[in-house]
Amino acid sequence: MFKDKLEKLKSKSIAAIAAAGSTQTLESLRVNLLGRKGELTQLLKSIGTLATAERPEAGKLANETRQAIEADLSRRQAELSTAERAEQLSSESLDITLPGRKPQVGHGHLLTQVINDIVRIFAGLGYKIAEGLEAELDWYNFEALNMPPDHPARSLQDTFYLKKNKDDVLLRTHTSPVQIRIMEEQSPPLYIICPGRVYRRDVADPSHSPMFHQVEGLVVDKGITFADLRGTLESFVHQMFGADRRVRLRPHFFAFTEPSAEVDVSCIVCGGNGCRVCGGNGWLEILGCGMVDPNVFNNVGYDPETHVGFAFGMGVERIAMLKYGINDIRSFFENDIRFLEQF
Repeated sequence: MFKDKLEKLKSKSIAAIAAAGSTQTLESLRVNLLGRKGELTQLLKSIGTLATAERPEAGKLANETRQAIEADLSRRQAELSTAERAEQLSSESLDITLPGRKPQVGHGHLLTQVINDIVRIFAGLGYKIAEGLEAELDWYNFEALNMPPDHPARSLQDTFYLKKNKDDVLLRTHTSPVQIRIMEEQSPPLYIICPGRVYRRDVADPSHSPMFHQVEGLVVDKGITFADLRGTLESFVHQMFGADRRVRLRPHFFAFTEPSAEVDVSCIVCGGNGCRVCGGNGWLEILGCGMVDPNVFNNVGYDPETHVGFAFGMGVERIAMLKYGINDIRSFFENDIRFLEQF
């Protein structure tokens, strides 16, 4: 009876082992046969119930059956492991003949590129970079620049005030406050440019934005003339827009410079012949400039009888729009990848 049970279990086990399709299935089968509660283990425990004379033979047959099952399990384990490994290698193989996937690399925003171009040009002329606070005191943003509270020029710069009292705090409307702070800290000669963000309460439209970028320049030294200012700006224009661009200065008013001028360049589209972009007059306005007003020097402790200087300021968005033919300032801030990838 015991021998028949062993033979039946052996036959069933060999068939089940041969049918196992994975190492996981084979492991479950091993536990069911040879584990602590496995079928063969339970059958071995029943040897104690046999007659004393039958036990040696039963033990011998049980061990042979166990060894046969273990050998079959080991053989099938090797077969399944080899097959699974081959399938894994096939599914995870790397085809080195395929072209590589080039990682997508970004680039600087167009405004950043233009700011860097402006900085590079003036650095080549010997200017140093100066940066300052975006939240400023009224003194640095207006009064030290010859614009007291009742000055009409202040009405042209609708301001974001953060704190309205004796010491007004505001978002700077231009980068000129940096020039005042530098002059308070350093003695002439000064050759600096001041790039940065500025803020005005403008309604967004194709040519206005409540936040935009400026680069302003300041020179203070002995013997500086308006001719130095013109020569500096002509050098900038030729490097930024091309050597064939012509420069024109028109009289204008700025509270912190006297005399003052607006700077135009010959139209980039028509070359000065007149077109829709330039309104038919052949010129495009790019920046404002002038000789520093003596009142500004007095406010920072400079002697206007000893030192003279000039200042200029340009909107970075304006420069970028003219240089690259962009007709809406809002395009810079909409984060449309189709627009940004063009530059």
